[in-house]
Amino acid sequence: MVYYVYILYSERLSKYYCGFTNDVTRRLEQHNAGQGNFTSKGCPWILINSFNCNTKSEALNLEKKVKKRGRKRFLDDLQSSGRSAAR
Repeated sequence: MVYYVYILYSERLSKYYCGFTNDVTRRLEQHNAGQGNFTSKGCPWILINSFNCNTKSEALNLEKKVKKRGRKRFLDDLQSSGRSAAR
C-alpha cells in the first residue's frame, strides 16, 4: 500500500499542517469538513504538496522529518534545491 505525507496551508490561520495518509483526497475532504481538533479551526485548507512513500514506516519518518524541520522551512528547502520530494 502506498502512503503519502501531505502539507496543507490555511490562509485563515496563516499556518501549515503536515500529516500522512493512504488517501490524500479523502483526508483533505475530512480536514475541510471540520474533522480534526486543530484543522477544524483553519478551514478551508489547501494542499501544498504531497510525497509518495512505499511503507507506513517511511511515511511516519518523513512526517517526523518535516515537522522537526518546520513545514514552511521544509518547503523552502525543497524549492531552493529544485527537488520535488525529500527522503
